[in-house]
This record gives sequence, structure tokens and C-alpha cells, in this order.
Amino acid sequence: MKKIELPEAFVKRVSEDTFLGTSLLDALNDEQPVAIRINSLKGPSVFSDLETIPWSKNGFYLKERPVFTLDPHFHGGRYYPQEAGSQFIDCIFRQLSLPEDPIVLDLCAAPGGKSTLIADFLSGNGLLLANEVIQGRSRILKENLTKWGAKNTLVSNNDPSDFETLNHVFDCILIDAPCSGEGMFRKDQEARNEWSVESVNLCAARQKRIVMDVWDSLKPTGYLIYSTCTFNEQENEANVEWILDQTNSELVSPDIPFAKKGRNGIGHYALPSELKTEGFYVVVIRKPGEERIQKNKSKKKSSLTRIKAESWMNEWVSTDKSEFVQWNNYLFAVPGGKLELIENLHTKLRIIKLGTELGEISRKGLIPNEALALSEGLLSSQIPNIELSKDEALHYLKGETFQLNGTQGFNTVSFEGTKLGWIKHLGNRFNNLYPKEWRIRMRVD
Repeated sequence: MKKIELPEAFVKRVSEDTFLGTSLLDALNDEQPVAIRINSLKGPSVFSDLETIPWSKNGFYLKERPVFTLDPHFHGGRYYPQEAGSQFIDCIFRQLSLPEDPIVLDLCAAPGGKSTLIADFLSGNGLLLANEVIQGRSRILKENLTKWGAKNTLVSNNDPSDFETLNHVFDCILIDAPCSGEGMFRKDQEARNEWSVESVNLCAARQKRIVMDVWDSLKPTGYLIYSTCTFNEQENEANVEWILDQTNSELVSPDIPFAKKGRNGIGHYALPSELKTEGFYVVVIRKPGEERIQKNKSKKKSSLTRIKAESWMNEWVSTDKSEFVQWNNYLFAVPGGKLELIENLHTKLRIIKLGTELGEISRKGLIPNEALALSEGLLSSQIPNIELSKDEALHYLKGETFQLNGTQGFNTVSFEGTKLGWIKHLGNRFNNLYPKEWRIRMRVD
């Protein structure tokens, strides 16, 4: 593929910006580094002898880019390919003074890299609501969080303005704001074609609107983490100064190893001319304290029905600290002690992932959902599991069937200890229950 030239107006601006330096232009034409983040919820790494990312607890560089689609561990959520600069978020979360069970919103969350990072940080505590306004991207977000296996996650498909009805709910809000994409010029050649001065102006204005749409839903003394994948001052430092002026908030300056301090000391940059990253900017803002906190009283009745863990459920689920709700004919496990909040969110937002979906309740019992197979700490140890070879695993992930010995009925299948999903064994054959929309569509032979 022929390389697309950097936009002329962008080159001129960077050349005149002593903060960035012209070395950035050369770096944007270099080879892109490959980074991943290990899922600590699912046990030890499936990789060995990797270079660590200094600012990310579970981040590593790969020596070369593999075909992730052909790795069953990738489909089972054992790791996530994530650009190293955006993993600054991991370092930041570990320095915030958050409550023991924080309520976190990832507002512009698709495809889910930062959401899986936050889920890993929470380690089963608190609650993460990951939101995406574009419907198709919200389904991808749901898929990636489901595969990650964290029990305390919800996914919503809402515009930021829909959060105006929520008052003082979140201890921390991450806004990885839609931007002009300058930091992606090396990773995504088409981003060069889409960039323009007008796009920068539009993005900067939209970013302000997005922040103010959700500001009231942040608790007093809560944290707003604002980030972009762009280099310009207009979308970054200037927007932050505007937010500080509008909200009377204060900057928080975490320590991020090797990061470049932003202009006037506002925020931090990952610059590909200085680090093995793409372009990334992040800043932390703390909301001032307030005496009066409005309660979120919804007049709309929740359609969720609380249920007790029935005896038959023990066959499927390790009940631990979860609570259980029924929504239509589907059963879900949600974090204990968070049900009232979840009901409130469910009445005000379009929730498409509700904790862990256990399955559909039928007259014959529970038809298990893939989320249960992929969850950590929920699946009962009584459920039979079949270990697959790599060849078998890839054919399973394509939705195919093949000769397979196993216990009659529902079984999970796994590859090298990584759960992949369900089959229903019928004795002489099996039904492949891997979701159609998740299936591999490329050749695996």
C-alpha cells in the first residue's frame, strides 16, 4: 500500500511548534510498534520473554505483529492488543484516591481497550459502565468486555447528553474524546486523508460539549480523565483550560514514567518521536467538593426482577457475592450491593450488557450464554470442559463441527486453559454454540 503524504497544513503547524519538534514528522513515517496488555483476571501470561511497558502493569511489546485472528487466546480474552501510549491510563488509575468500590464511566469506550484496562484495575470491585454512542461499535464493545470476563461491567449505547439525568453517580469518568486523529497518522494511513484544519475546529467544539454533557454525573471530588489521540493545543491544553474555567476544577498531575509534560505543564503526551508509542494526550481534572448531593430518583420502574439463587442455579454458577436479576426471559449476575444503582442506570440508559448474562430461562432449564463460559469466578466447577487442539479451536471459532468426544449435554471448550465458549454434545455429534457474529471469517487452514 502506497504511503499517503502527511497533510500540508499539519506539517506546517508541527514545523512551527517548538514543543513538538520536526522529529515528530519523521517518526510518523517509521514502523509502528506492537503492544498488548495481559488479562490478569485470567491467570498468567500466555507469552514469555517480552519487553515490558514501563507505565503499564500488564503491558508488553511484541517483537512482531502476529495474526491475532488466528490465536484462540485472543478470542478467549487472555490479552488485548492495545497501543502503548494509551496504556498511560493504567498508571493514572493506580495513583487516584478512589473509594474501595469505585463507580467508573468510560464514556467513549469502543472498541474497548481502555474499558478492559479499567476492568482489570478494578479487579472485581466497584462497577464499570462502558458507553458507546454508535450502535455498531457498541456491539463490538460488548463483545470485547464479555470476552474479558469481568463480572462488574455494564455496556450502554447512549449519546453523552443522555447522562444529564444522572446526578453525582460516578467517582471517575474517562473521556477518550473523538478527535482529529493526528496521533494515528502512522497506524492509520486513512486518518491522514480525513484530517483538516476544519476537522480540528469541529472536534475541539464537540469535545467541550461532551465534557459538559456528563459533568453533573461526576461526584463532587471525583476525577475526570480527558484524553485524545492528537497533538494540537486546541483539542488538548486549550480545551482543558476552558474546562477548568467552566467548572472551577483543579488539575491533578500524576507521575507517568517517560511521558512528556504538556504545554504549560497541562497533562502528559506520548510522542512517537520520543517513545515506542503512537500519539496520545491525557490529563486528570478533579471536581470541586459540593455540600448538597442530589439523589437519583427515577419515576420509571425498573424492568429487572430480583431473584434468589435457586438450587438448580448451583449447577451452573458459583454464586459468590453476586446478585441475580431476570430481564424478560434472561438471567444475569450483577455485583453484590450494586443492584439499586444498576436498576437506576437501567431505567435511564439503553443497557446492552448487564453484568454477566448467564443464559436464557426455558421450560427445560437454563440455556447458557457465552458470557458465563468466559466469566471469571462465576462458572461452576461442575460444568464439564473439553480441551481442544489449536486446529480444533480455530474450527470451533469458525462455527464448524468436527469429531469430538465429550459428556452429553452442555460443555465448555477451551484451548490451553483459555475458555472459548459452549457446545451441546449430543452423543455422536455436537452443536457449536459459538455466537455467529463472533465467528472467524478468514481461512484457518
